[in-house]
Amino acid sequence: MKKVALLCSLICITLLTASAAFAAPSLKIGGLFAVTGPAAFLGEPERNTAMMVVSEINRAGGIRGQKLELVVYDTAGDATKAVQLANKLIKSDRVMAIIGPSTTGESMAVIPVAERGRVPLISCAAGIKITEPLKKWVFKTAQNDSLAVIRIYEHLKKQRLQRVALLTVSDGFGASGREQLKAQAARYGIRIVADDTYGPKDTDMTSQLTKIRGLKPDAIICWGTNPGPAVITKNARQLGIKTPLFMSHGVSSKKYIQLAGKAAEGVKLPSGRVIVADQLPASDPQKRSLIAFVKGYERYYKAEGDHFGGHAWDAVMLLKGAFERGATTPAAVRDQLENTRQFHGIGGSFTFTSRDHAGLGKDAFVLVEVRKGDWAIVK
Repeated sequence: MKKVALLCSLICITLLTASAAFAAPSLKIGGLFAVTGPAAFLGEPERNTAMMVVSEINRAGGIRGQKLELVVYDTAGDATKAVQLANKLIKSDRVMAIIGPSTTGESMAVIPVAERGRVPLISCAAGIKITEPLKKWVFKTAQNDSLAVIRIYEHLKKQRLQRVALLTVSDGFGASGREQLKAQAARYGIRIVADDTYGPKDTDMTSQLTKIRGLKPDAIICWGTNPGPAVITKNARQLGIKTPLFMSHGVSSKKYIQLAGKAAEGVKLPSGRVIVADQLPASDPQKRSLIAFVKGYERYYKAEGDHFGGHAWDAVMLLKGAFERGATTPAAVRDQLENTRQFHGIGGSFTFTSRDHAGLGKDAFVLVEVRKGDWAIVK
C-alpha cells in the first residue's frame, strides 16, 4: 500500500509540474472511487488506472493542446458521501464529466445529482438499473450484470445443468444480479431450487450452503464482491460440496484467488478479457488495448491490471475521444459519448446510441475458470 501511495504521489507531482507546458485552459474531469472501505478492491485500481491514463495523455501532449486534469475523491463506498462529493465536483470543481462511482448503490444515489447538474456521469459499476431505463446524462463502462447472467446460463444449458441454487449478497450489486438470474432462468430452461442471500459483512455462510447441499442442485451461483464469495468458496469445500460453483464478474481479479486459495480451483465465472489477455488470439479487436493497459499498470504500480481498473481506463479513454472530437462543454461531451462507435476498450467494444448508454453485448464476457491457481478461458 505504501508503494502504491508513493507512486500515486509521484504521478500527481508529474501532472502538476507538466501543467506549465499547456497554455490553454485544462479539460477538467472528476473521479469518484471507493479507494478505502469494503469496496477498495474496486476503487483503488480504478483510481490508480485513471491517474495513470491521464498522466500518459498529458505526457503525450494532452488533448488538442490542452491538459487533461483529474480531480479525484474517495467515497469510501458510502452512498451519502458519494452524493456530497458529486455535488462538490459539479458546483465547486466545475468538472466537465464524472467517472465513477465504484459500486451500484453509490451510482444509483449519484445519478440524480448528475442529471440535475447536467454533467455526464460514466459509472464504473455493473447494475443494469444504472442505464436502464435510459438516463440522458448517465453512461457506464462495467458490463451489465444481465450479460454476465447470459454467459453463465448459456454454459449451464450446454452442459445440461438445470437445477440451480442462488446465493446472492444483500446489496445493490447482489439485488440487481439476483433479479436478472431469476428473470432469465426460464429462457434457458433453468429451474431455481434455492434462492438465498447473505450480508455484505457476513463471515460464515455454512448455514445457507448446508441447506443448499440438501437440495442437491446441479450448480450453485454466488453473486457478490469480495470477500464474501471467497468465504462461500471455502465454506463449500469445507462442507464437501462437489457441485459446480459459479461466481459473478464481481470477483474477476487475482484477489479472489488469493482470498479463496486452493478452494477456488475449478470455480467458473464470466469476466472481461483483461485477466486472460495473453490467451487471446491476435485477431481479437480488444487485444491491443488490453495489453497496453496491463503493461502500463505493471510499469506504474508493479502489479497486475485487472477487470476493475479497466472500467476507469475505458471511461478516461471515452472522454478523451469526446474531447478529441471537439467537445468543450458538458453537454457536448454527453453528445459525443452518445455518438461513440466501436471503441475497442478493456471491458469490450463499445457502441453507445440514443437508446443504449451501456454500449456492450454479451461478447464483452468470456467464461473463465480457476486452473492451477490462475485464470484460464473455458473452451
